[in-house]
Amino acid sequence: MSVDPCILGADPGLSGGVAFYYPDTRDVAVLDMPVVAGEVNMPELARQIRIYGPKFAFVERVASRPGQGVSSVFRFGCAYGQLLGVIATLEVPYRLVTPSTWKRWFKLSGSDKELSRARALELWPQRAELFKRKMDHGRAEAALLALYGADTL
Repeated sequence: MSVDPCILGADPGLSGGVAFYYPDTRDVAVLDMPVVAGEVNMPELARQIRIYGPKFAFVERVASRPGQGVSSVFRFGCAYGQLLGVIATLEVPYRLVTPSTWKRWFKLSGSDKELSRARALELWPQRAELFKRKMDHGRAEAALLALYGADTL
């Protein structure tokens, strides 16, 4: 991976992902959100962020939606807070971006995560192995957030 400065993109949640995008080479590295015992593995997340050393982070701004269960909203909110806490502790400046904002940038509509995965495969065909599984939507959304951030920073 390049040693040039990168941009971090993060799709919050236990099934989310974290991406590190390198604007100079247009390359991307991704990982699933590290999880242990049903919570974000904050030490592992911090370790990974330190390794890549992003200069800025873009995190999807999330909120609860009608019809979600109380316990799932609580778990999701905890994961969101843990992610932001790690980023802030590492003193990486960050910006929260609504899903509608970054998805509009890529001309994606609705909440179908398969569209995000398809766009990531289109943008990074040489890295297709990173987005090949249906469950890689969190990685794809994190990568798109990082690219959005690099293009708008």
